[in-house]
Amino acid sequence: MDLPTDATDDYYEILQISPSAEPETIHRVYRLLAQRLHPDNTETGNGAAFRSISEAYQVLSDPERRAKYDVTHAQNRQTRWRLVSTGVQSENDFEAEQVIRMTVLEVLYTRRRVEPTSPGMSPGELESLIGRAREQLEFTLWYLTQKKYVTRNDRSELLVTSDGIDHLESNYADVLRQRRLTAGSGSGHNEADHTRRSA
Repeated sequence: MDLPTDATDDYYEILQISPSAEPETIHRVYRLLAQRLHPDNTETGNGAAFRSISEAYQVLSDPERRAKYDVTHAQNRQTRWRLVSTGVQSENDFEAEQVIRMTVLEVLYTRRRVEPTSPGMSPGELESLIGRAREQLEFTLWYLTQKKYVTRNDRSELLVTSDGIDHLESNYADVLRQRRLTAGSGSGHNEADHTRRSA
């Protein structure tokens, strides 16, 4: 099985593990997910999800293939969050703003899930991951804070709240659909910068 050429699948997120996870952790998490998602499981089986975790495991459990994948993963760590262009049209697009809000929640959600002992993220780190300047994120963060989806700790780091997690999970299908539409409106090689893996 070849590595994905467009790097739209994040195998670490599919397996819900950190990029620094040890081989033993990868194996243990995969076994748990496989038992839950296997099509033979009448209660929680999911064929598509099972195929996704199996593909991720085949790559990450092989030291050589994982090393190759990690190069691509590191290169795309920032660009995979850039879901909208920085043009004037996108800056004034309500739907683009909605996607950015959900992206912020997803970034903070992922941080809390994979690094529970340090779930906070500095504004600078968030800017780097999403690919938007602080001035462009001010309105987004103001809105999310007012809705109590995001809060700050005593170091002024951003954290997702339980309300934010509920909002993200209940609207995630719409987010993925909007991202595909946004990606489809792009052109040429820039499309890879506007797309991301499916859940």
